[in-house]
Amino acid sequence: MPGPLGGIRVLEAGLLIQGPQATALLADMGADVIKIELPDHGDQGRYIHVGPDDPRSAVYTACNRGKRSVALDLRHPRGADIFKMLAKDADVFVSNFKPGTLESWGIGHDDLAEINPGIICAQGSTFGPVGPDAEREGADLAGQAAGGLISTVGRDQDPPSPVGVFIADHIASLNLAAGILAALHARATTGRGQRVESSLLGGQIWAQATEFTHLLLTGETAARANGGHSLIKGVYGTFETADGWIAIPGVPPHARDAFFIALDRPDLTLDHRLQGVAVHDVFDWLMEQLVAAFKTRPTADWCGVLREAGLRYAPVRDHRQALEDPGAWENGYFAEVANAEGGTTQVVGTPIRMSGTPLEPGATAAELGAHTEEVLRGAGIDDDELAVLREQKTI
Repeated sequence: MPGPLGGIRVLEAGLLIQGPQATALLADMGADVIKIELPDHGDQGRYIHVGPDDPRSAVYTACNRGKRSVALDLRHPRGADIFKMLAKDADVFVSNFKPGTLESWGIGHDDLAEINPGIICAQGSTFGPVGPDAEREGADLAGQAAGGLISTVGRDQDPPSPVGVFIADHIASLNLAAGILAALHARATTGRGQRVESSLLGGQIWAQATEFTHLLLTGETAARANGGHSLIKGVYGTFETADGWIAIPGVPPHARDAFFIALDRPDLTLDHRLQGVAVHDVFDWLMEQLVAAFKTRPTADWCGVLREAGLRYAPVRDHRQALEDPGAWENGYFAEVANAEGGTTQVVGTPIRMSGTPLEPGATAAELGAHTEEVLRGAGIDDDELAVLREQKTI
């Protein structure tokens, strides 16, 4: 069964994560994604190896599965011409070069719209397409830092620390994919494509809309998380157990008594200071009571008690423990898919489920230039010209 984007062709000249992860999602949705890479080098993500003696790349594999790879030098005039040939029949072009780069090669949005008015050109950046920092380069850490996220991580006594995943890249990639889908919908009405732009900075601000709105309303910045969230003065946070940690993501008022009883603290159900949703005046005291209570049992025991009581909880896991979650596999968040060698490969699946047009994660990422001749022949380039292009190192 074709995916929801079956029949959509996407050209991608992305690097590392922001652009490539956006198109990986489009590929899972059924789009034909053709990745354009620099000959003899490829996407920088290929060179973030998993170890000194293991040349595989988790970054490249995770963000480029299910795509076709074409090695084509877009900086070369003939390479740019060939790219325009491919763009004539493309629906979407995705990149995350520094703003102005594509225009300098003659393949910016205006250039491509002249030959294909329906093409959607999606561009990711670090600090946004305009403004004093528009042409500055950056990466995930720059987005986390400039967007204020790092200031909320950890506890008051800790030095600034980034989130331990490429969260700014990931959020920006989702924003870029959402913009592309909206532009495809708009094109169905207008017949015309458009620019779609997202950035690491913009994504971080959007992801912290609540915290920035709090600042706009009160003039107060959100403080460090300190194991929970600075804006929530209630039972919301991570607590050490006898053998690990557990997260309690809030206790609604109707469940308050059941929660305190489950913690073997029925006396707290009668405390008039804890009757409201928020407990600003006694928050520190309440946290002391909860910290002491949770240390009395192992995490698994607490999970059983809280599950039986119908309360919110989650064990604090590392990646290996999350990988072992049967529910994550049943929902397709991890998947075992067929590979080109006739076997199967375990992959990170798709977070989106659709009943009529299900998504299908790709198994592997292509070798550099694996589909160059296939794609260029499809664009009308014969074997003689392919030989010349190889000699010129354009492909």
